[in-house]
Amino acid sequence: MQAEVAQAEYRPNLGYVVTVVVIASLGGLLFGYDTGVIAGANEFLKSEFHMSAATTGLVSSSIDLGAMLGVLIAGFLGDSFGRKKALSVAGIIFIASSLISAFAPSVGVLVLGRFIGGVGIGLASLLSPLYIAEIAPPRIRGRLVGSNQLAIVSGIFIVYFVNAAIVSSHTTAWNQTTGWRWMFAMGVIPAVIFFALLFLVPESPRYLMKRGREEQAISILERVSGPERARWDVEEIRKSLEVVPDSLFQELSRPGIRKALGIGVVLAIFQQFTGTNAVGYYAPMIFKAAGAGTNASFYDTVWIGAIKVIFVIVLMLIVDRVGRKRLLVWNGMLMALFLAILGVAFSLPHMITWLVLALVFAHTIAYELSWGGGVWIVLSEIYPTAIRGRAMAIASFALWFATYLVAQFFPILLQAIGGTWTFWIFALFCIAMAVFMQRVVPETSKKTMEKIQSDWLQSERGSSL
Repeated sequence: MQAEVAQAEYRPNLGYVVTVVVIASLGGLLFGYDTGVIAGANEFLKSEFHMSAATTGLVSSSIDLGAMLGVLIAGFLGDSFGRKKALSVAGIIFIASSLISAFAPSVGVLVLGRFIGGVGIGLASLLSPLYIAEIAPPRIRGRLVGSNQLAIVSGIFIVYFVNAAIVSSHTTAWNQTTGWRWMFAMGVIPAVIFFALLFLVPESPRYLMKRGREEQAISILERVSGPERARWDVEEIRKSLEVVPDSLFQELSRPGIRKALGIGVVLAIFQQFTGTNAVGYYAPMIFKAAGAGTNASFYDTVWIGAIKVIFVIVLMLIVDRVGRKRLLVWNGMLMALFLAILGVAFSLPHMITWLVLALVFAHTIAYELSWGGGVWIVLSEIYPTAIRGRAMAIASFALWFATYLVAQFFPILLQAIGGTWTFWIFALFCIAMAVFMQRVVPETSKKTMEKIQSDWLQSERGSSL
């Protein structure tokens, strides 16, 4: 009977599932807003506080240092107190960060505000996709986890639009003293909405099972996919918890799971060496270097945000059909090509503005069709339930450390070696990560999370995935 239920088509309660996923994804929207706001503020902060390239890098990258701390405590909070409560903590942190940054009287206080915001981002970047993956039906899990990436890029698009609106409606002098403060302050609105709506969502059923609260888990799973499927899911979760001990260090002694963790860490690092955050944090600077005026550079950045939203939607529509692996391999190679040509464009005696724009847009499309949401989907799937929060914390820490390196050193590299060599370095990383994905990483689409865990354990005994 269980096998029949497992194989049979079933109709999840999409209305309920989508509502829960949309609310959880708002953590991603705040992630995107806080990440993208610095793109608009950077130029004015440099004038207001007379910042050097290194200080500019510190202000941008302080959020990544905070995120590194955030992901380390996210796994503990998520596994100890529940995914939902930990996300509520993230909402409070986002509110505090926006206010501190908006009223910062000095670079030091601004860095503190950005660091605190990074802690919230670290919590949300790990817990939102993890929560969604644990509540989503297997056949559409990739699409639903991808909604977190849609929320991230929606946050980026919103803040790019907010930045452009503020810049264009006032004088440069006003923007240098006040406009950038409004850019940060507007982040309070989505943060309050996120915190309030979290009261409407349930706890993760897999977390509840882990804590022995089986009846609550069954009730939630029945709302997600119906009574028959819920009974089968509960049995599968129970088996997976029996196989895997609730000890990260004990579990890492097993070769299959150790390999899964290693793959997750490498994928997380590679995601940041696509060059996407270099473009995202410093897009107006890149466009100004290519010859665009101040207002034009901000509106060109809005187009990046719009492209991100459109192509994350495309990713959500195709990721469960095409598979994670093919998308990440193909688009990794495409990003390498676009970055290589972008490097050439920066080496020309006269910058061709439209070519730079086209290449940045093309790189953004390839990224959002693959490594943007695809890495978070894979990271949310490949670890056993009992240690998923802490294992994702390790991979996410690696991701944010790589993000910090890019944010801190990109403006320095751009100044020291120029755009050509900087973008060529990113192109080489894109080739390396496409090869790694092709040769090392297994496909995870359309498998239950318990089946993925089983495959890793079978690999210990010499079975291939």
